[in-house]
Amino acid sequence: MDGTGFAELVEPHRRELLLHCYRMLGSLSDAEDVLQETLVAAWKGLPEFRGRSSLRSWLYRIATNRCLNARRDAGRRVPAAPTPPFEPPAPTRRDAVTWLQPWPDALLEQVPDIAPGPEARYAMKEAVELAFIAALQRLPPRQAAVLILRDVLGYSSAEVAGMLAMTPTVVKGVLQRARSAAGDGRAEPGDEGLAQRFAEAFTAGDIDAVVALLADDAWLTMPPAPHEYRGPAAIGAFLRASDVWRGPRRMLLVPARVNTQPAYACYLAGPGEPVARPAGLMVVTVRGDRIGALTRFHDNAALARLGLLEAAGVTSAG
Repeated sequence: MDGTGFAELVEPHRRELLLHCYRMLGSLSDAEDVLQETLVAAWKGLPEFRGRSSLRSWLYRIATNRCLNARRDAGRRVPAAPTPPFEPPAPTRRDAVTWLQPWPDALLEQVPDIAPGPEARYAMKEAVELAFIAALQRLPPRQAAVLILRDVLGYSSAEVAGMLAMTPTVVKGVLQRARSAAGDGRAEPGDEGLAQRFAEAFTAGDIDAVVALLADDAWLTMPPAPHEYRGPAAIGAFLRASDVWRGPRRMLLVPARVNTQPAYACYLAGPGEPVARPAGLMVVTVRGDRIGALTRFHDNAALARLGLLEAAGVTSAG
C-alpha cells in the first residue's frame, strides 16, 4: 500500500484519535504531536497488521501507548508558569495540572458520531468537559488510559487488556482505582444564560455581581499558572486585585465555545485605543443555577485555534 492509500485508510479515524490523545494528555498541542507519531508508527507497522482486531482498535492501541510514553517522559514540555503582573492574594491551593489546554467545539463537530461500546459510562459531552479532562491528568497514566478505553470508548476489559499488555483481571483492578480517584466527573446541567450574565458583570467590572453568580464550591483556575482559588470569597479577592491592575482599560468578551462549554475570547482596550488586543480565553462552567468554575487561559494560542486571535472588528468598548 502506498502513502496515499494509507492516508485514505486512516483518515476516517484521524479526528477521533486526536480527541483520544487530547483526553490522555490534556494538551491539544501535545495531542497533535502524538497523533503524528501514531500514524507514522501505524504506517511502519502496517505489514504486521493481520486483522486480528479492527483497524480502529489497532490504531487506538498504538495511540494509547504513545500517549502513555509521552506522559511518562520526564522531558515532556510543560509551559512555564506566567508571572502575574500584580500581587495576587494567597491561593487556595497549587495544582500540578498546568498544561491543560481547551478543545474548540468546532473540532468536536468533526469527530465521527460513532456509538461507543456497551461498556461506556460517559456521553461524548461529559467526556470532553474541562473538569473531566483535568481529572484525567491527575490520574496515573495507566489508570487514565484504562478509564478512557473502558468508560469513554466502551472497550471490554479483554480488549483493553490486549491493547495495554495486561490481563483482564488487572484491567478491572486498575479501572476500579481510576473510577474512585476520578469521581463521577459528570457536571449537573445548568442554565447557560448564567454565562452571559457573568460576561456582562465581568466587562462592567462589577465583581460583586460576578461573585453572586458563583456556587459555594466554585473554582477559579488559570493554566498554566498553578495557583487556584476556591469559593466566592477567594475568587472575588483575586478578581478585585486583577480589576485594580486593569485600571482604566476595558475588557471586551467575544462568545466562543470550547469543551462543550460557553467561553469568551478576552480583549483589552486602553483609554482612547480604537482596537482591543487579545488577552486569552475564559471558560465558564455552569452547574444548575450557579457557575461552578471559571478557567482562564492566558495563552493566546487558544484564540488562534478559535480563529479569534486577530482583534480586527473588535473596537474598544463603546
